Amino acid sequence: MATIKDVAALAGISYTTVSHVLNKTRPVSEQVRLRVEAAITELNYVPSAVARSLKARSTATIGLLVPNSVNPYFAELARGIEDACERNGYCVILCNSDDNPKKQRNYLRVLLEKRIDGLIVASVGEDGDLLESLSTVCTPMVIVDRALEGVEADLVRIDHEQGAYMATRHLLELGHRDIACINGPADTSVARMRLAGFTRALAEAGVSVGENRVVDSDFTGFGGYGAAAKLLGGNRPSAIFAANDMIGIGVLRAAAERSICVPSELSVIGFDDIQLSQYVYPALTTVGQSIRELGEIAVERLLHRISGSTGGAVEQRIVTPSIVVRESTAPRPDLFADEC
Repeated sequence: MATIKDVAALAGISYTTVSHVLNKTRPVSEQVRLRVEAAITELNYVPSAVARSLKARSTATIGLLVPNSVNPYFAELARGIEDACERNGYCVILCNSDDNPKKQRNYLRVLLEKRIDGLIVASVGEDGDLLESLSTVCTPMVIVDRALEGVEADLVRIDHEQGAYMATRHLLELGHRDIACINGPADTSVARMRLAGFTRALAEAGVSVGENRVVDSDFTGFGGYGAAAKLLGGNRPSAIFAANDMIGIGVLRAAAERSICVPSELSVIGFDDIQLSQYVYPALTTVGQSIRELGEIAVERLLHRISGSTGGAVEQRIVTPSIVVRESTAPRPDLFADEC
């Protein structure tokens, strides 16, 4: 691989002059500039990003930690972050931890070693070691989706509790009273907030949570499918609130295998409004949020931190969700009858 000294030798000038041409740090004659450019082309020389970043004290790179890039929610979030960074002249290094706290901590170390300008974190559960590591990070940082207790950083997230409340209210307004909840992992703040919204809506309506009507799972289609199998026996509920859309899609599959018609026999509502929720059958009613917009807001906050244009106090940006009514919810079966 060619070096800056090779370029200088071919152009017949000093390597410091080549550096001035590349970095535009000092005027050079047009003749010298053309000789340098010709040498660069002939040698296929690529300037060292590391060397330039050390000189500029910036890598123009953002690190992004996500727990599961296979989950469409985090894929769409990453796309929003990548698009916003690209518009602002930044590259993104995406690290997927596969819901593994140890892997997440290792990736954090790697990102910091690469002298990233900023960090966006969507974390795995409540990992004490990660929290301790993040609490000492001096790099500008924004947390997305899942709050991390004890970490002083800007937070961008959906209103998880209010969204779950709205989803449950939607089912109640359709006449459902026997409503189950398939939740995410109990050790995540997201799952706890969504369960709180579910129980608050039922309590306000004077409806008690039925026995075995809350099932903890994980935020995957496989988890939703397995949890639904526990609920769709002889004494099944008339409606299910799925704590995210992937869980809801798993519920739709479990219902179809048991010849349970959605929505005339069972209503299902999800959370997140991932793109896939529009294309399953029946199309999934959900609590909507612009996932890409969350990513763009996170980048906006991070760039303000990097530029130093914000004060020292951390800020929270909580986005209010809305109901997206599609085909998977309908009035309670004894109030509504139709063919599947």
